[in-house]
Amino acid sequence: MMTVILAFASVVAVSLVSLVGVATIALDEARVRRLAMLSISFAVGALLGDAFIHLIPGMFENVAAGKAPMSASLLILGGMMVFFIVEKLLQHHHGVLHDYFHGREPGSRPELAVINVLGDAVHNFIDGLVIGASYLVSPTLGVSTTLAVLLHEIPQEFGDFGILIHSGLSVRRALLVNLGSASVAILGTAISLSLGSMARETVTTTLIPLTAGGFVYLAAADLIPELQHDRSLRALLVQTILISSGVAVMGLITFID
Repeated sequence: MMTVILAFASVVAVSLVSLVGVATIALDEARVRRLAMLSISFAVGALLGDAFIHLIPGMFENVAAGKAPMSASLLILGGMMVFFIVEKLLQHHHGVLHDYFHGREPGSRPELAVINVLGDAVHNFIDGLVIGASYLVSPTLGVSTTLAVLLHEIPQEFGDFGILIHSGLSVRRALLVNLGSASVAILGTAISLSLGSMARETVTTTLIPLTAGGFVYLAAADLIPELQHDRSLRALLVQTILISSGVAVMGLITFID
């Protein structure tokens, strides 16, 4: 029973990191949106760093014996295609978001918020699976895994919050959406504790490459083009530093994992 309590306490603590954007509530909307554009650059680095430093290498390290690595590669590409298809459907004039957001603020991109939340929810679900499985091994491993996930989530959630603001959501709505996405980790932990590590490995061999592909698509197809609108040398310098910082933070976390 103590293992279950510790596991759920840990995943709830990790989920609450999604409220990192609460620090911006006291700021006016214009300033928040300026900060969001800066966090977009950081998010590009964090998403690509997460995909290429954590998810993809870890996936190939855990490829089951006798299983062709090509299947994992195809799942990564499949993840990119899934996010491409979802975004195109959301943008379609008969899509579910068209009527709802018709007449909203010009420049808002609700489809960007949806695909970001979709990818982040799957990623959080995997984190929950990992936390639950680690506590099944030992409380010590559970705590260390929780710490690694927690440090990993701080830059990730900071970038996610910026993306939601940039897509047109208000600060309060972005906080609620981000919290809802993060809370999916609790479901992952519940499933992991119920079914054990074997079920976790079966799920993650499919979800991890799909998530990695989704993160690459989101960074390369949606966020980088947003950064290209400002072509000044100052923007180039700031964006390069922030993207590099996002990658660097994800790289440093490998020394803690």
